Amino acid sequence: MVDQSSHASDVNGRRPSPPARPHLIRDDQEALDVAARLAERFVVGASERDAKRLLPWAEIDEYTASGLGGVTIPKAFGGADVSNVTLAKVFEILCRADPALGQIPQNQFGVLALLKDVGSDAQKARIFGDVLNKGFRIGNAGPEKKTKSVAVSTTLLRSTPDGLRLTGRRFYSTGAIFAHWIPTRAVDEEGRAVQVWAAYDAPGVTVIDDWSSFGQRTTASGSVKFADVPIDPELVFPVWSYADRPGLAGPISQLVQASIDSGIAAAAVGDAVAFVRDRARPWVDSGVSSAIDDPTIIHSVGSLYTDLHAAQAVLYEAAETIDRIARDKVTDASSAIASVAVAEAKILTTEIALAATEQLFDLAGSSATREAHNLGRHWRNARVHTLHDPVRWKYHLIGKYELTGAYPARHQWN
Repeated sequence: MVDQSSHASDVNGRRPSPPARPHLIRDDQEALDVAARLAERFVVGASERDAKRLLPWAEIDEYTASGLGGVTIPKAFGGADVSNVTLAKVFEILCRADPALGQIPQNQFGVLALLKDVGSDAQKARIFGDVLNKGFRIGNAGPEKKTKSVAVSTTLLRSTPDGLRLTGRRFYSTGAIFAHWIPTRAVDEEGRAVQVWAAYDAPGVTVIDDWSSFGQRTTASGSVKFADVPIDPELVFPVWSYADRPGLAGPISQLVQASIDSGIAAAAVGDAVAFVRDRARPWVDSGVSSAIDDPTIIHSVGSLYTDLHAAQAVLYEAAETIDRIARDKVTDASSAIASVAVAEAKILTTEIALAATEQLFDLAGSSATREAHNLGRHWRNARVHTLHDPVRWKYHLIGKYELTGAYPARHQWN
């Protein structure tokens, strides 16, 4: 375990680089083209980064310089304001190349969506400007450990004679180690939920590289400690006051999660087909000379591609639903529709990610399990990331909505 204090370095002697003005992406097609070019480079070395747990500092800097981090910022503030369909495809493309690297920016888009919903013009101008003009990255300090519920927070924001101060410890802090802003949830002195943004180089901020999961190994989703950290009052969002306000930040955040799983699935299917085509031998009872002529393998590959494309179609349809709703004033009813649509996508992308990463070995055979190929990373990544929130509760959400019309709950943690 290595402490990553705001002025310290990680195991590779790195810390968040000085920000630089990134490229300005102008439209949806350019965003997709940029993502595709990055993916071509990111796939190189992805297996080694996973095997040796090498944090992707250079790749994150390249991602930042590309301008992808600001593509959802509204045109009024200088951004491309790409569609949510494009956002889903960007994450899918990046995560097919390297899902751990692709996951790192996820929280940036969640908090930018929240900023769109609830931020003041001054807050939007400041934060959107930081991202577009300075290349600032936004991470996250997630839920707390050792509480009875993930919704419980003991992280405290308090007023002092010297200004606001934040104290607490958080975990699942994806992207924090690479970030310039680290948002987190806390409670104020009246026990109300607030979102607080801490600067990575503020006194008292310590990012700890203690992420030890068997999958998504290089997201560095470990701990963040806040010890009497000074907080700018302009960067405190009273989440408690938004509890009854409909918005799209939640569905957009979930859409990104589903897109990551879709990318993992696509990578597994692609690698399975490549291994069967180039390396696998037919089973003795098949009566064929090549694995690609084995009728059971042909059937299984056809089934995998059908399920993958079905999941992708529902994913893009959910993104289109959010885009359509966003064009009008968001209501309780339309926000619920968005949540249900994304829940359906999350179910299908979870199922294909787990199925594809498991069936890869069934199709490719025992030689595919050799450590040199590191194909097990696909299953490890899928199994870990799909636990982001229990998919069984997505079925519950959809069923209850369809049976009774009950709107999905709005969660105020993370």
